[in-house]
Amino acid sequence: MNRLTSPARSATAQADRSLRRVAVIWGLLFLNGIGSPATGSVIPLPHPVFQVITQGALPVALLLALTVNRNLLIRPNLFLGIFTVLATLSVMMSIRLVSFGTAYRGFRLIGFVAVLWLLTPWWRDRGLVLVRSQLIVLSCILVSLVLGFAISPSKAFSLNYGSARLDGAIWPLPATAVGHYMAELTGLIIILWACGAVRRKPALLLIGLGLFGLIASHTRTALIGLLIGLLVAGLSLFMSNRRVRQAFLVVIVVALTVLLPLSPLVSSWLIRGQSSEAIGSLSGRTSYWHMVLSEPRPETNKLLGSGMTNDSVQNGVPGENGLPIDSSWIATYQNQGVVGCVLLGLSFLILVLLALRRPPGVTRALALFLIAYSVFSSFTETGAGEATPHLLDVTLAASLLVPRARLVAASARLRFDREARFATSQLTP
Repeated sequence: MNRLTSPARSATAQADRSLRRVAVIWGLLFLNGIGSPATGSVIPLPHPVFQVITQGALPVALLLALTVNRNLLIRPNLFLGIFTVLATLSVMMSIRLVSFGTAYRGFRLIGFVAVLWLLTPWWRDRGLVLVRSQLIVLSCILVSLVLGFAISPSKAFSLNYGSARLDGAIWPLPATAVGHYMAELTGLIIILWACGAVRRKPALLLIGLGLFGLIASHTRTALIGLLIGLLVAGLSLFMSNRRVRQAFLVVIVVALTVLLPLSPLVSSWLIRGQSSEAIGSLSGRTSYWHMVLSEPRPETNKLLGSGMTNDSVQNGVPGENGLPIDSSWIATYQNQGVVGCVLLGLSFLILVLLALRRPPGVTRALALFLIAYSVFSSFTETGAGEATPHLLDVTLAASLLVPRARLVAASARLRFDREARFATSQLTP
């Protein structure tokens, strides 16, 4: 009897270890994507140490992915296929002796996508393991923000146009990144709670802290993206989920009774001390976009890009320390050309079409939230076509849209192979 049950127990224990390693790999990818801070940390470490930590996270993630997926089992999917083409294009245009940093960023994107391929056997399998991994990472960022504020409030808040904005003090994150992560954490927890996938008290705690971090970051893109994402996800659940219908009613009542009387305060928060000219130019972004689009370049570079830069432009020329572009579409045009923009748009279109084909439920609602938020934020934030947390967001959405039957069959075959090898080893004299 023990001989029959021990292979199953061993396979279960091995699967649990694999899930923990998958969560670690996802966290390492996230750490690599957020980049290394220049200054501002309460941790007395020089900038090169932060660089070693962030850039060293990717090769460690690749090694762990190879240990957790030793058979190199991957599941074909069109989304990662498009990003593989995009990454190959990036390397092609980045290894022309432009600079070491350009070539490095191109190969880094290849490595990033390779790790994502190795994680495809766990897409939407075993209790939404990638969603859980993402929530763990975002919760860790939330804890670091709270600890940073408790240790050094002066470093946790920076002045921008006369407004105090919450930054990361332990791991220096700009206010825009803080808003992004808190909006995503809040939105995912709200959807999971509405679908009964998380308990009420932990959900309310995370939602409250996430909203506080979002408001304190003073990030308009993150707030509007959160509202758009929740609206799209909520509409997908409206007919099938009574709690969602009640939530819509509560939101309407709160908007009429609370937000309307407080509209002057809301307007002041949204204006953020800026002039009408600054708001019209999206905080100066449009002038930088014009510099990129008006840059004279060969037809080949217009079509295929100039290689992976650091998403900045200086006097019309891509610069290592220039002005931030702050748009995934303009940055993709600079880095990967018109072809890159077409591939990026095609990846979003495929995700939308896949979501429309899926039946209503928590996985589709989570995917729609991530897609809507990513599409909206891509216009004023960079990173959708690069090795960043933005790529992890859309990859997470893609993983939620994989047909369940295909993944169940793949996981069952993987478990059967492991159990068969274990049983053979036990019966061999």
